[in-house]
Amino acid sequence: MKEIIKNDWQDLLKDEFEKDYYKELRNLLIEEYKNYEIFPPKDEIFSAFNLTNYKDVKVLILGQDPYHNNNQAHGLAFSVRDGIKIPPSLRNIYKELNSDLGLEIPTTGYLINWAREGIMLLNTTLTVRAHTPMSHAKIGWEIFTDRVIELIDEKEEPVVFILWGNHAKSKKKLIKNKKHLIIESVHPSPLSASRGFFGTKPFSKANEFLEENNIKAPTWRV
Repeated sequence: MKEIIKNDWQDLLKDEFEKDYYKELRNLLIEEYKNYEIFPPKDEIFSAFNLTNYKDVKVLILGQDPYHNNNQAHGLAFSVRDGIKIPPSLRNIYKELNSDLGLEIPTTGYLINWAREGIMLLNTTLTVRAHTPMSHAKIGWEIFTDRVIELIDEKEEPVVFILWGNHAKSKKKLIKNKKHLIIESVHPSPLSASRGFFGTKPFSKANEFLEENNIKAPTWRV
């Protein structure tokens, strides 16, 4: 398993890749990919980093772990490959996007355009065994992604952190810089969306904050 990040994240994370916990994680993943079906494919583990340069991060949306069914995960939180059925949580995100910004509900779950607009879609665990949710949750990924959140918190420019659900909200303690905006609510999953996700207007709130800080807001078009 080789970490292939082709932008400014590489320099920021190179020390992390040399730490003992990360070397253990890498060795474990080599075995996991050898012996099990693991998602996403090896070359897409770091898609969230490759598609959104550190310098370009305007919004960070935190997910938990990758989708665990075939052909879904490709390294961006909440996103699925083009042509794959849109998962229920993402469908609810789209409903809120429609009522908040008036954007048409997309027919694809492929969020690559968001990533290219400076919306980083980061899962706190970057890999998963096929059909076994949270199977890689305790192997060291969260030490790594906590550091990523801290690095984004260190940015000079204001950033919007979107925390949906208790797992994402548990990372709030890592966001210490008062110039950033934290938007939090319940998770958009069908189990909780109607209990405080719908109507929260996270997209327009994010855009207003960025514009107030003279940062070009994303269009949120999929």
